[in-house]
Amino acid sequence: MQVSLLALGGGTTATLTEQSKSLLLQAQCIVGASRLLQQLPEGCTQKRAAATKPQQILEALLAENCAQSAVVYSGDTGFYSGCRNLVPLLEENKIEYAVYPGISSVQLLAAALHRPWQDWVLVSAHGVQCDVVSAVMQGKPAFFLTGGSLGVPQLCAQLTDAGLGDLPVTVGEDLSYPGQRITTGTAAEMAARAFGPLCVLLAEAAPQMPQRAPGWPDAWFLRGKVPMTKRLVRAAVLAAMGPKPGETVWDVGAGTGSVSMELAAAVRGGAVYAVECEEPAIDLIQQNRRKFHAWNVHVVPGRAPQALESLPAPDAVFVGGSKGEMEAILMAALAKNPAVRLCVSCIALETLETVLSVCHAHNLQPQVTQVAVSDAQPMGRMHLLMAQNPVSLITVQCND
Repeated sequence: MQVSLLALGGGTTATLTEQSKSLLLQAQCIVGASRLLQQLPEGCTQKRAAATKPQQILEALLAENCAQSAVVYSGDTGFYSGCRNLVPLLEENKIEYAVYPGISSVQLLAAALHRPWQDWVLVSAHGVQCDVVSAVMQGKPAFFLTGGSLGVPQLCAQLTDAGLGDLPVTVGEDLSYPGQRITTGTAAEMAARAFGPLCVLLAEAAPQMPQRAPGWPDAWFLRGKVPMTKRLVRAAVLAAMGPKPGETVWDVGAGTGSVSMELAAAVRGGAVYAVECEEPAIDLIQQNRRKFHAWNVHVVPGRAPQALESLPAPDAVFVGGSKGEMEAILMAALAKNPAVRLCVSCIALETLETVLSVCHAHNLQPQVTQVAVSDAQPMGRMHLLMAQNPVSLITVQCND
């Protein structure tokens, strides 16, 4: 048995390569999605089997047992195609095969827009969950295959909910078909419209966060009268936590959100959950989120630990305020991820004692570091060092 894995391009004969057309005409049986089997060129065999899942395709191929078989895919076999999952099964069963590329929807949209696509972020939301906000935060236009529960309106609703309702987007509908339509507007506008099933979405790059090492200047932040973790302590917190791109982080007792903003920049592609129960602080977090374009910060109003119950498992947690619930907060984080990295900041000795007691009671190995910062302030013709309150940082499992 010789199997040809063929890309059909946009779905019309105009986007079908001559190579794939020739192989289709030679095939004695053809397997693929029902929609694709109905759009094959004239002259193709009528021995066709509808199947989309790799194991089903393999079973259909074995059942037909033709010397020359073809499996058809839309778009390109190398661009989010089911071809990649069938190949291992063919190799496992020692079935000879060859892969043939085609014209993808990203190429069709780029051509329709007269734009190059080599710098676009390419994402599939076709039958899978994706983080549309993280994709547009990478400083490049983001292209999305859509389908299933995540169509254009759903993806644009995610952008709008994150504060990106004004982001310019383009929808390509029925690309390569006679009814092809290109629609431009904002994410908020597209979230309120209906589109057909064969759509792709191009979202322009969202405004970017500051590109800077940890320890952003305190003057950058909107503060009001809400307590804020100061610059050098903040830098020490991030150094201790070691946030990595793509991670999920909690900031409990987020205050102004200064730590949340810097964490958001560090975990690009990830998410930060800023948990805060005081209304003035919640408002400041929202303001700083907009100021710094920290679209991956999710503000969680409420008191911990109750507010933590619905959050996803964290890779790292910073506790800047506990309202007397320190043990419950730490246990909530560890319950969701026993390997979570913990960092707690303390000013009062009683808080430090509480954290150490919790660690010892639960067989955690804490590391304590005191950060004492003094700034030079002018005093007449002289400068005196004026000390800030020393801050103790207790970390657990932060030495990876």
